Amino acid sequence: MRSRTCLAIVLAAGEGIRMQSRRPKVLHAVAGQSLLTHVLSALDRLDVTGVAIVVGPGHEAVADEAKRWRANAAIYIQSQRRGTAHAVLAAREAIARGFDDIVIAFGDTPLIEAATLKQLCDALAAGAGAAVVGFRPTDPTGYGRLILDDAGRLVAIREEKDASEQERAINLCNGGVMGLAGSVALEILERIDNRNAKEEFYLTDAIEIAQSMGLKTVALEAAEDELRGVNNRAQLAEVEAAMQQRLRAAALGAGVTMAAPETVFLCADTVFGRDVVIEPHVVFGPGVVVEDDVVIHCFSCIEGAHLGSGASVGPFARLRPGTRIGLRVRIGNFVEVKAATIEDGAKANHLSYIGDARVGEGANVGAGTITCNYDGIAKHQTDIGKGAFIGSNSSLVAPVRIGNGAYIGSGSVITDDVPDHALALGRGRQAVKTNWRRPPPDTTG
Repeated sequence: MRSRTCLAIVLAAGEGIRMQSRRPKVLHAVAGQSLLTHVLSALDRLDVTGVAIVVGPGHEAVADEAKRWRANAAIYIQSQRRGTAHAVLAAREAIARGFDDIVIAFGDTPLIEAATLKQLCDALAAGAGAAVVGFRPTDPTGYGRLILDDAGRLVAIREEKDASEQERAINLCNGGVMGLAGSVALEILERIDNRNAKEEFYLTDAIEIAQSMGLKTVALEAAEDELRGVNNRAQLAEVEAAMQQRLRAAALGAGVTMAAPETVFLCADTVFGRDVVIEPHVVFGPGVVVEDDVVIHCFSCIEGAHLGSGASVGPFARLRPGTRIGLRVRIGNFVEVKAATIEDGAKANHLSYIGDARVGEGANVGAGTITCNYDGIAKHQTDIGKGAFIGSNSSLVAPVRIGNGAYIGSGSVITDDVPDHALALGRGRQAVKTNWRRPPPDTTG
C-alpha cells in the first residue's frame, strides 16, 4: 500500500485521424486489450489513489472502456484541443483535491511499465517539483530534447523545431510521461501560456516554469519501447510486435515451452500453469486460462476458454468463449467448441462442432458429430452424459439429452432424449438395388 497519495491523469482525447478509423485511437487493441486498458493496468500495478481520464467530446466509448477497467475512474472532457497542458487542466477539479503526487500518462503508450511510473513517484517523494521520463531512440528526429545542465539536472524540454543545432545533437528525448508535486501542480499548470506558433498550451513548458519557481526538476530514463506512442496503423503493428515479444518472454520464464515462440500470439491476460507446451502457430484471444501440463498443438485458436490440467488441444482446433475443458480432455484436429463444458477424460478427436453443450466425464464424440444448437431464433442446450458414445457423423438436434452410457449409432440424427445405457439410431434403412449399373463391355479380347 502506498504511503503517499497519487492521482494519475491519463490523456485519452486523441481522435486517431492518422489511424484512418472511426474508432477513437486509444480503443484500438494490442494483445487483445485496448491501448487505454494497458495504461490503466500499469497504473493499477502502481496502486494509484485516483485516476482521471481526459477524453474528447462525444467519446463516450472511451469513458465506458475506462469505467469497465476501473469503475471509480473520473472522466473529464477536453472540449477544445488546445494542447497537452490544456488537456491536463481539464482535470483541474481532481488536481485541486490535494494529492501528494500527480502522474500524467498518455492513453496511446501501452508499453509503459508500472516500475517506470514508480520512478516518477519516487522522484517526487524525494523532493522534485517536476520529473520527466526520457529515452534514447536510435533516431531522435522529431522528438523534443531533454536539456540538462553541467550537473546533469533537467532545465528544459526543447521541441525539435525550436532547438539549436547543439541541442538537436542531444539524444535524450522527451517520452511525454511526467510527474508533478501535488502541492504545486496547479500553480505550474496555470502559468503555462500559449505564446507559440500553434497558440497551444504545452505541458513541456512545465519544466522551465518549475525551474523559475526554484523547484527541483528531474530527468529519468526508460527503454524506447516503453514510450512508443501509437499514431497510425504502422506504429500499432510495431507496438503489437514489441508487446508480443514481452509476453512470450514472460511465458517462457514462467515455465511454458514454445518451440517457435515467434509464431505464437498471446493476449495480455493469458494465464499459464507450469509445463505447458505450445506448438507453432497458436493464437490466444482474451480470457484464456491454461492449467498445468496442457499441450496445445499447432494452428489452434483459443479465446475465452479454461483448459484443465493435462488436456490436449489441436492441431487446428478452435475453442471459443465460454468453453471449459476438464482434466485430461482431448480436443483433436478441426474440432470447434463454443460455450460448452467438456468434463474430465472426455474426447472429441476429429472434425466436430460442440456448441452450447455439456459433454460428460469420459464420453466420446465421434468424427463429424455436430450439436445442432441454433434453430434460427434461439440457442439450445445439448447434454451428453457420462461415458456416452456418439458415433461418427451424428447430428444432435438441441434441446436434447443423451443419457449416461448411451450409444448413438453412426450417421444418426437424434431429435429426442436418449435414456441411460440405451442405443439410439436415427437414420434411413440401407437399400441395395442389384444390377443398378450395367458393367462396361469387356474390350480385353
